[in-house]
Amino acid sequence: MYSDLWERCFWLWGLLLWLSDGNAGDTAPTQQPNCTDFQNANLLQGTILKVQFLLFTPSDPSCGKLIEESSDIQHSGFNASLGTKLIIHGFRALGTKPSWIEKFISALLRSADANVIAVDWVYGSTGVYYSAVENVLKLGIEISRFLSKLLVLGVSESSVHIIGVSLGAHVGGMVGHFYKGRLGWITGLDPAGPEYTRASLEERLDPGDALFVEAIHTDTDSYSYLICDHMRAVHLYISALQNPCPLMAFPCTSYKAFLAGQCLDCFNPFLLSCPRIGLMEQGGVKIEPLPKEVRVYLLTTSRAPYCVHHRLVEFYLQKPRNKDTRIVVSFLSGNVTSSVKITIPRQQLQGKGVLAHPDPQCQIRQVNLKLQASHRVWRTDRTIIAGKLCTAPLPVHDNKNMVCLAEPVNLQADVTVSRELKITCV
Repeated sequence: MYSDLWERCFWLWGLLLWLSDGNAGDTAPTQQPNCTDFQNANLLQGTILKVQFLLFTPSDPSCGKLIEESSDIQHSGFNASLGTKLIIHGFRALGTKPSWIEKFISALLRSADANVIAVDWVYGSTGVYYSAVENVLKLGIEISRFLSKLLVLGVSESSVHIIGVSLGAHVGGMVGHFYKGRLGWITGLDPAGPEYTRASLEERLDPGDALFVEAIHTDTDSYSYLICDHMRAVHLYISALQNPCPLMAFPCTSYKAFLAGQCLDCFNPFLLSCPRIGLMEQGGVKIEPLPKEVRVYLLTTSRAPYCVHHRLVEFYLQKPRNKDTRIVVSFLSGNVTSSVKITIPRQQLQGKGVLAHPDPQCQIRQVNLKLQASHRVWRTDRTIIAGKLCTAPLPVHDNKNMVCLAEPVNLQADVTVSRELKITCV
């Protein structure tokens, strides 16, 4: 993008909705009586699993209660009538407690009346990455045994939600496989790539591991995404729990097609119910039966709360040209600028793209347009074109919310033209 807002790259959320029918650092512990904190390990302890299950409840959200035996569960404040959410961290290179874990637990407990269980396997996830990978199966078995104790207390399989980060996402998938896909929900936040690209379905997170499976990718090259930050998905998810602005995504065949404005609504296959990041049931998808697997996309800002308002931007030439036409369109509100480059193919009249702006549409006061020049060394490009600019918020279901500039715009190569833009708030 063209603005400092994006810090050289858009943060892309790629969410695979798998639906079936059936930043490391030390965190100062805040110990309380009868509360247990995460362990710290050294580089030589990566082959030892030493798992801790720490329960956090709505009545005591800052105190982790160590659960080792069935009797511990019954006297810990665990409520079998509530949903149960397990957080499984990933590889911990330095053997330290995840710096984000306390914020994540707090956000979950504020967003849902549930039992939150943090799975501490710092000992088994430190040292060499491949040693941590070897511990995934053992950890999956141990978590499955722990869940069986909860089921004896009356917890239903469908009320269990596993949230796995990086390598922890594949641990969650393995647990789901052990329960034959009957667990309610698995969320994978940037599922780890190394050692799992060619893994079998039994060894990694896949669509059949739960009734609802979602994988949120913000750091991958397997889908031609822009690589930005492996932990971005964690902070994105926490922000979705803490802020009212919806992080809405749109089904599309590819990231490139999404940016080109080829996927503007959620009618197919969601019948207009666009999926969202967060704790909405089935990710906000409200259709039955659920589709098997859908890839959806959205853009975010580079920092919390990450939320943007997606807009379709279209430019219509008054007459076709014998070459491709490239126009940079920028929306301005206050001190914020966001841009998109529209390409109109030769001999065609229309070009479009998706622009993401952090402010609501009614706060956008100005639009800038600039025709990109043909870079010819031997002469200056003095091209002038004329056309009309229109824009509409996503999802676009019809033309009712389309807003166009009142007059056609004349654009000269490499000259910025500004126009006032008035859009009503909805």
